[in-house]
Order: sequence, then structure tokens, then C-alpha cells
Amino acid sequence: MKELKKTFLATELAQLEKEYEAVKNHAGLFDVSRIGKIEIKGNDSLSFIQNLVTNDISQLKEGQGVYTLMCYPYGAVMESIILYKFNDNHFLFVINSGNIEKTFKWLINRKRYQNLSIINISESVYQLAIHGPKSDKILQKLTKTNLNEIKNLGFEDNVSIGGKKCLISRMACTGEDGFEIYTSMENGKTVSEKILEQGREEGIKPVGVETRDVLRYEAKLPLFGNELEDITPLEAGFDNYIKFDKHDFIGKSALLKQNAKGITRRVVSFQINGEKSIPNPGAGIFANNKKVGSVTAWHFSPGKKQNIGLAVVELKYADRGTQFFIKNTDELMEAKVIA
Repeated sequence: MKELKKTFLATELAQLEKEYEAVKNHAGLFDVSRIGKIEIKGNDSLSFIQNLVTNDISQLKEGQGVYTLMCYPYGAVMESIILYKFNDNHFLFVINSGNIEKTFKWLINRKRYQNLSIINISESVYQLAIHGPKSDKILQKLTKTNLNEIKNLGFEDNVSIGGKKCLISRMACTGEDGFEIYTSMENGKTVSEKILEQGREEGIKPVGVETRDVLRYEAKLPLFGNELEDITPLEAGFDNYIKFDKHDFIGKSALLKQNAKGITRRVVSFQINGEKSIPNPGAGIFANNKKVGSVTAWHFSPGKKQNIGLAVVELKYADRGTQFFIKNTDELMEAKVIA
């Protein structure tokens, strides 16, 4: 296909398709150690975090996680977070790799006289992810912990995986069932090798971050980067992660105003029609001879055999099936909204 020649080398495409197929039908093991991890400990941890995030963590139980966001005062997303609660005085932020320093400074700058410590542990924690329909079966062979008892976004600490101590969380960030595994840097290689060895008969493959991105784009699960920059949670369709009935949090006032007034644009998934190259992030979207939005993320989908991506567009162009054009340098590409 012509578009493949414009976006990938043949070897890269073949590798992407193999990895994609493995996660969809068997299991894939991702090394995601570059993802950021920040610990917050101390007696004021709960109230401190509650004031920063859009979700309500007051009812979060020990051993539970939650997806939430931190916003700027004007309502746009500052960072998306997986937040784990060990107890009222101990939490773990899992954040995006490109925003570790920014998020750490954001937290430090908002600490006043609270009794708590904020520690960037990103460099000391090795993180793996195993996703796919056989991930549960493979991982269960390596631990006595009953993985069926770990529900989505729940976690279990001090779990032995092949004799190495780990924290395991159930996650579906690729759209497939799976687990995130956190262990020490010195144990990471051993845990990874044991999982690959145990899963060989089940068809497991080591998988790269590009494949992970494709899977989450297909499931419309944006993490960050251009995908959410200067976009509010309401525009991104993350209404479920905003709890307006809780006490004040940064960005609440702006989001309340936008919610009352109604959004004027929305994040959508799109598909390129025909054999075209992948658009650049920031490429303009046009309809009726005017610019109505811009591309925020893109990739080739082995499942759809199409170039897909995310874009923020004016609300009247956000319905499924809506056609528009993407101006990518000197090329005009026809696309349609698929979700």
C-alpha cells in the first residue's frame, strides 16, 4: 500500500503488525520504565492531592487506583495521572514520561505548610506492562497471588513474580486486559525474562511503545502530549473523571463555567480515506472552506489498515461519519470521524 511506503520502512511495518497481533490475540510485554513515578507521603497527603485533581479520591480505598487529571486554573489539562492509594498517608502518581520534571515542579510549588514529602522515584522503579487476552494466564503461572482478585485499577503490593518482589496493578490502557508491574531496577530484567519465558507457548512477544500508542488511539484513550495540551477534560470527553460536587480543586471554576455554557469543540478519532501519508501533529482540519480544528496525534493502524489519529474539532464537525479535509504540508487528505 502506498501510504505504508510513506510512513514506515517495510521492516518497521512488519514488526508493528506482529506486535499488534500478539497483543490482540495472545499477549505483549512492554518495557515502560520511562514512565514517571512520584510518591507523596505524609499526614496531609490526602487533602493536598484532593485539591489538585479533578476526581474525588476521598472514597478511594487502600489498594485501589483511579484515573484523574490535574488542570491549570483556566481549565486545560496540565497532566493525566494514574493515582494509587496505599493508605491516607501514602500515594503514588504514575505520569507521562515527557512531563516528569514539569509535574514534579508543579507539585513542589503547590506544597505550602503541609506535612508531606514529594519524591520523584522514576529512576529507581522498573515498570513493565503485559496486555492481551492471555496476559492473566501467563502471569498467574509466575505468582501465587490470585490475579482474579485484582480488579481494574486495583493493585497488590509485595507480590512475588518469579521470586522477585513487585507491585501489580490491573490496567486496560491499550483497550486490552492486562497488568502493570512495578519492581526495583535490579529486578526488572529478571522479571521481564521470566515473563517472556513463561509466555512463549502462549505467543507472547516483546512490544514497543509505538504499538502501545496504536492500541490506545484505536480505543480513544489519549494520555498526554499534543493530545491534551490546551484542551479541557470536557472537550476531551473525560467528564467521568471530573467530580464537581467535591470541594474546590484547581481549575474547577473554569470547568464549571465551560460546563454551564457548553463546549464548542471536542476531541475525536479520525480515519484517513484512501492511500495517503500520515498527517503531522498540528496539521489543520478544514470543512466548508474554513479551518475547523487540528490534528493532535496519529498512527497507522494494522487492524484497520488505515491511518488513524486524534483531532480537536469544532463541535458541529465531531459526529461520527463527518467528513473533513486535513491539510498536511502540500497534501490535502480526506478523512472522517470514526469515534
